[in-house]
Amino acid sequence: MYDIEVLHEATSVDDAVSALANDPEAIPIAGGTDVLVKVRDGKMAGAHLVSIHNLHDELDGVTLADDGTVEIGPITWFHHVTTSPVVQETVPTLGDACDTPGGPQLRVSGTIGGNICNAATSGDSAPTLYAYGALLDVRSVRGTRTIPIEEWYAGPGRSFRERDELLVKIRIPRSHYEGFTGHYFKYGKRRALEIATMSCCCLVKLDDGKTTVKDVRLAFGVAGPTPMRALGAEEGVRGLPVTEAVERIGELAQADTNPRDSWRASKEFRLQLIKEMACRSLAEAARRGGADI
Repeated sequence: MYDIEVLHEATSVDDAVSALANDPEAIPIAGGTDVLVKVRDGKMAGAHLVSIHNLHDELDGVTLADDGTVEIGPITWFHHVTTSPVVQETVPTLGDACDTPGGPQLRVSGTIGGNICNAATSGDSAPTLYAYGALLDVRSVRGTRTIPIEEWYAGPGRSFRERDELLVKIRIPRSHYEGFTGHYFKYGKRRALEIATMSCCCLVKLDDGKTTVKDVRLAFGVAGPTPMRALGAEEGVRGLPVTEAVERIGELAQADTNPRDSWRASKEFRLQLIKEMACRSLAEAARRGGADI
């Protein structure tokens, strides 16, 4: 049984943010793949929900702005992110990441915006959006503001989005993806229907000769209480030959991260995963960029 006390089906974004403002207990729901599980389990008994499920004209789809910014609506299904021609042409590593949550049924009901708003460090889209430096536009009755993804996460399952704010757009500027190739790596005990034990995204920009790391971005999920960039590792391999960078980035990434013990994996095992996944992800990203490695 679903213990839902109030369900408001929003007719527009303005209607949705008004409903959130007027009811201090209200929360938005789109695909419902996480919210409804919590309601069914009694964790959100007597829920007050504002459904944005049908706001396709305002909140769904992937487009490319005139300045090259990739713009993604928050209620876009994972599957539609993966198969979007815009994503495949500009930020294909995000498409790869969105092809890993759950199984096929979840990927045609779960939304990328929900994955972000849940603020779980294990969210499959999080490391890749971190690496691409996504900008998150949120709206309330007070207006619209932009939160860089680096400032989004407040802790496990918590974000700095205010309760009455609605995520309305995910943006990746052209300068954040142009010239980069990447690889997303998810580790779990199963190949599907699995929450990440560790996840890693590496984006790399090579020099003209395809032999040197000109720029790199390395991001992890489950390597700390929130998704994170391994900034020291990035700085440590910029300017190095690709082969040397691959050899060094793993140990540098270990120094940047602080995973925890849990029933899924020990801290020591996660540190070994961080080292190995950083090396493999950089190597694969560089191969996709034309490096002979």
